Amino acid sequence: MNAIVLPKPALEEFLKLPETEPASEFVDGEIIQKPMPQGEHSIIQVELCKTIDRVAQTPKIAKAFSELRCTFGGESIVPDVAVFRWERIPFLPSGRIANIFEINPDWSIEILSPNQNQTKVLRKLLHCSRHGTELGWLLDPEEESILAVFPGQKVELYRDADRLSVINGIELELTVSNVFNWLSFG
Repeated sequence: MNAIVLPKPALEEFLKLPETEPASEFVDGEIIQKPMPQGEHSIIQVELCKTIDRVAQTPKIAKAFSELRCTFGGESIVPDVAVFRWERIPFLPSGRIANIFEINPDWSIEILSPNQNQTKVLRKLLHCSRHGTELGWLLDPEEESILAVFPGQKVELYRDADRLSVINGIELELTVSNVFNWLSFG
């Protein structure tokens, strides 16, 4: 990950830059390009979105978004999965979803990629927590563990058969093992 240091405040300038593939984020005054997702990351990301949407989208409780830019609190991040409560999703007067989300997600999920700096990813989840995000998850496929960030920046570590916390109102029972078992489907 290469970081380009820009003079602060530079968020407005960052937002004018063309999008990159994979996405770049503006965190602590630095532009950091996310790593290209690989197999494990991709499977977990897709399955999380499908699993959350299966219980939350039709009853209009919440919606899971993959790789959605969220700009708030002086930073612009692209969580692997951003979950928004239905009433907080920005819709246009026409009823269509807005393209720009200038609010924090209610639940932010990051999946650690090989050689990705865990501290930098956790820093994004802590930023979300400071700005009202109810829950953050940091999944580590190599360790098969999940760190959860709660309000007040309380952090808990989950492993194996530990039942994972989800945001209130979403009826979803998942364990760490359930999540990482998605990687074995042969």
